[in-house]
Amino acid sequence: MNYLRTAILLAGLTALFMAVGYLIGGGAGAVIAFVIAAATNLFSYWNSDKLVLSMHNAQEVDERSAPELVAIVRELAQRAGLPMPRVYLMDSPQPNAFATGRNPQHAAVCGTTGLLNTLGREEVAAVIGHELGHVWNRDTLTMTITATLAGAISMLAQFGMFFGGRRNNNSGLGVVGSLLMLVLAPLAAVIVQMAISRSREYAADNFGGRVSGRPDALASALLKISRVAAAVPNDTAEAHPTTAPLFIVNPLSGRGMDNLFSTHPSTENRVAALDRLSREMGLGGLGGPRNAASSAASGPWG
Repeated sequence: MNYLRTAILLAGLTALFMAVGYLIGGGAGAVIAFVIAAATNLFSYWNSDKLVLSMHNAQEVDERSAPELVAIVRELAQRAGLPMPRVYLMDSPQPNAFATGRNPQHAAVCGTTGLLNTLGREEVAAVIGHELGHVWNRDTLTMTITATLAGAISMLAQFGMFFGGRRNNNSGLGVVGSLLMLVLAPLAAVIVQMAISRSREYAADNFGGRVSGRPDALASALLKISRVAAAVPNDTAEAHPTTAPLFIVNPLSGRGMDNLFSTHPSTENRVAALDRLSREMGLGGLGGPRNAASSAASGPWG
């Protein structure tokens, strides 16, 4: 993991926050925005998991309420040498999943009811492996903080538009500057946020394929999730779009383009990377005989 690159991206989000503050209130506004950004980072560090799980109305489950899901998480966490994360379910027909938490000792893994209803057991396990990859690489904290900051920048820009921005002679921005701030500041925040998210998905896919031993199952899961997510909305994600990069597949519209404006790499590129991983693991690629046989043997979730 390139921690320097991550630090630069987070610094970029903070700078954007300060720039919006300057447009609203000059130097004093920039200082206030910096204080708010620092407080947001601190709050996100300690409460990122609770915040995101609450946004998506996720409910914690255990061996009694979701025995097979909890067993899968426990088995894969043990394989990866990770502490057992808390396990959550969110009621959504769209198949998807995400992980959150400030470190592996305070991590949570959340899947949707649609995930369990759509995928087979081995596919669910591979998806959980992917999410544990984010926990292992400590992506969850960075991704949640960037989601929080990006959302705060968008709200601050809307606040500036409401008050018309700075209209004095020193700024020379007025209404035009306010309009630019309303459009460009959130867009820039989203670009930085997506850059962070996209760079981590390939590593998590690799981890998930290895820890589950089934890169083919993960590839199959990604294809199914992408196809269904294109038709089935995720209402809570639509209400909180800055959390979209946390999910294994983009839960929002605009999927399929592997460019700077996508929350995730294209599914095709991710499947191609998993095919290379399968060959590296000696499984003969995603269409190899061992993978074909094991895929045919994997039944529905049950």
